[in-house]
Amino acid sequence: MAFGHNPKMLFATCSLTTAVKSVRETTWLLHYQNICKQSSNGYKIHACKKTDFKIHAKLNSNMAQYSNFAMGSEGVLPKQAQIVICGAGTVANSVAYHLVQNGWNDILVLEQKKIGSGTSHFGSGTLGLFKPIADRNLIMYSIKLYRRLQELGYDIGFKQIGSVNLAQTKDRLIALKRRMAYHQATGLHCEVVGNKELKNFHPYLRTEDLEGAIWVPEDAVAKPQAICEALAKLAKEGGARYVENCQVLQVLTENARIKGVETNIGTVFCEYFVNSAGMWARDLGLNCSPRVRVPAIPAEHFYVTTPCFEPELDSWLPCVRDYDSHTYIREWKGGFMVGGFELEAKPAFGGAGIPEDWKNKLPQDWNHFMPLWEKAIHRLPILKDVHNPVLTNSPDNFTPDGRWILGETPEVKNYFVSVGMNGNSLQGAGGIGKAVAEWIIEGVPTTELIPFSVQRFLDLHNNRQYLLQRTREVVGRHYSILYPHQCEYKYARKLRCSPLYSVLEKRGAVFGTRMAYERALYFDSTYKDGDPLPQMPPGSFYKPKFFDFMREEYLACREGVGIIDMSSFSKIEIKSSGSEVVDYLQRVCSNDVNIPVGGIVHTGMQNEYGGYENDCMIVRQNDNSFFMVSPTNQQTRTFEWMQRNLPPDHSVGLTDMTSMYTVINVVGPKSRDLMSELSNSDVKLHPFTYKKVNVGYASDVMVMSFTHTGEPGYCLYVPSEYALHVYDRLMTVGQDYGARDVGCLTQRFMRIEKFIAFWAEELTSLTTPFEAGAGHRVKLDKEYFIGKFALQRQKEQGVTQRLVFFVLEDIDPDIHIWPWGGEPLYRNGEFVGTVTSAGYGFTLDKLICVGYIRHPGITKGDSNGHQIVTNEFIMAPGAKYEIDIAGQRFLAKPHIRAPYIPHINMDSTSCRYRPTVVSLKAM
Repeated sequence: MAFGHNPKMLFATCSLTTAVKSVRETTWLLHYQNICKQSSNGYKIHACKKTDFKIHAKLNSNMAQYSNFAMGSEGVLPKQAQIVICGAGTVANSVAYHLVQNGWNDILVLEQKKIGSGTSHFGSGTLGLFKPIADRNLIMYSIKLYRRLQELGYDIGFKQIGSVNLAQTKDRLIALKRRMAYHQATGLHCEVVGNKELKNFHPYLRTEDLEGAIWVPEDAVAKPQAICEALAKLAKEGGARYVENCQVLQVLTENARIKGVETNIGTVFCEYFVNSAGMWARDLGLNCSPRVRVPAIPAEHFYVTTPCFEPELDSWLPCVRDYDSHTYIREWKGGFMVGGFELEAKPAFGGAGIPEDWKNKLPQDWNHFMPLWEKAIHRLPILKDVHNPVLTNSPDNFTPDGRWILGETPEVKNYFVSVGMNGNSLQGAGGIGKAVAEWIIEGVPTTELIPFSVQRFLDLHNNRQYLLQRTREVVGRHYSILYPHQCEYKYARKLRCSPLYSVLEKRGAVFGTRMAYERALYFDSTYKDGDPLPQMPPGSFYKPKFFDFMREEYLACREGVGIIDMSSFSKIEIKSSGSEVVDYLQRVCSNDVNIPVGGIVHTGMQNEYGGYENDCMIVRQNDNSFFMVSPTNQQTRTFEWMQRNLPPDHSVGLTDMTSMYTVINVVGPKSRDLMSELSNSDVKLHPFTYKKVNVGYASDVMVMSFTHTGEPGYCLYVPSEYALHVYDRLMTVGQDYGARDVGCLTQRFMRIEKFIAFWAEELTSLTTPFEAGAGHRVKLDKEYFIGKFALQRQKEQGVTQRLVFFVLEDIDPDIHIWPWGGEPLYRNGEFVGTVTSAGYGFTLDKLICVGYIRHPGITKGDSNGHQIVTNEFIMAPGAKYEIDIAGQRFLAKPHIRAPYIPHINMDSTSCRYRPTVVSLKAM
């Protein structure tokens, strides 16, 4: 990594070369302290010439030597360090190792016991690549790193033995084939094997009840403890210092920025802090002011080891993952190890805190594990004759959504976390260490880490009772079939609810959750009051079982009025006493936000590389006050990013208004007539404008002339105390306009059909507006805004990837498996991209999808002009596009823009409100 592009490296503005030649050790210290002082005061410290990089490394090295000399022998706590890492498990050691590999060696690693004495000495040692792409990329690097350690002579037991991933059901095989399709396209070798072939891979398997399996030859195993120790040794050799038997008591901050750590043997001042404390990470996060949320708690996690068989088992037997039995099996010291991800897990230590002698508080709960053990015996009959198998209770941190927690925290600047390994710390440790180290060095992620960002959580996710409930099911979800948009959590629900929740529930809503917010996915129109509440039917990779309800909802939006509760959207008020707010928003937004009062603008907020940090609507309420709406799962991330870019004079203020407003989309050609009837106001608004009106008896309802579906209509921002009244009026009066409740899944399909990009799917920190087809929202002619230079350069040079809309031509939605996202796209038989969103186009009456297209074999960031993706390349007459759905390819017709879909103009509707006559008998 080139330090010359690193704004956080502590280089002096003058050349260090001359200074190094003319100073003694004392000058080294004074010079270093002066640099640190400048950095902590927030001064911009420019990088010197590349010839001075080695001098900086020498400076840090000499500083560490001086600290040893001044403070005592190795293991004594120094008074300061550039980076302090809490924890010395595999993940922490990987972070330290990768930092020193990049020339940062003023690193202090603090461990409350001994290196690797936490959960790193547990674990299966399995390394599985057959995961979602974001996970796989980090795990693949881990495997490369561990192979390199083995080549360096470390005895870590690394072997690429491969794995067989079993399917007992047709749906499981479809799930595995869907995953195999994008893995094969992106370079991972894997193949389908039949029952008879399986015996060739693993002769002990019972196979007659299987539908098939996937063979992944690059999967591996290794010794967790040995790798933990090897990474620590290499980090030490690179200059990192380790202090054992040192417990971090509190993290010290100043102006919401890392200042140091207080330990049981002293205080260390530092510029960066990394919380890699494993099971103790959450409690450590709370010992900080402001408190840092690290929502992960330990769950009991079990595996069984058997004695060595006679004759001893082949050590190259592949790992077996029997997902439908929720078990994995691998060879272990001549016998077997059998582990599981049980459907109903138990929080460790009874859900209380972690005791001091925690290793003695881990009971062998055979009653709990026995169902999985019996399934393992069924799959591997040789196990039934095993005597005295040993059950190990190996707790590990699990997160609310089963994904790792990485990155810089929103609460404290320079406070990083790398925790939540969900039962296998070894698997991701190598890649996670590299990713977190690069994030520290560069100041931003260098790979796509949105699925793992710590900023995806709210305070409620860190609530212990919430975590205890969610942990019960999140363990088992690792091996469950997660049908797209059809597998919602059952525990820790009904936390964040719209004021309309209870009413919608009684109208047949089936709810899902996003950022812990309950959102109606669809409405069961057959539900009658008094019936059992409708539930999500069993999931499917084919046409959803609730599809007909969605079609009814779509028709309401196209022909009458659809009512959608969108209250979960993040809402932030931005204001100042003077014009400072305009200057601020112009700097953080790529579109021109200096619009007339009452106007609305759709804009991105970009990072320095032009990628998206936010995709939002900005509403100008008055000269110095704006109202921003952004995606639901952006609530924490957006607020933190905007807060960090505020003017230092505190002239601009941000207020999170998410819970203060209930948001109701009123969609469809008759929506104007309905709104006119309810408001007695002129609601014939120009597109992307708003006004405050009375609706029914409710005052100050913000009526905005846009919807989140692409259909004509309005978005109502209703003060929450008026929500029930406004909704009641909309549905009562709206009966005569065909008003109907509409769920988020229908709204999603309608957005895809209008080619409207989704945050975290099409729009990420690594994709730009020009790539996403939103270049018209970038105003390069205005003064500086964050990301301007990168976008200017991209516009001049062209893009190497482009978002394209596809209509699937030869697929029958009633018969074939649907695309759901993640499917590979091929152009003339060559892999060129991946589907990011997919669904059903109700108006087109076809399955549709969107995805980024590149030239074959090209990765993002290549700048050769021959690799630029142009309209001509996309739409070339001879180009044949196909989508691979679970191993079967279907023709896909490309479009640069969404196909033309005529709107039913609100002005063309002649329907006026005619009250429904209610008979006396009906009353």
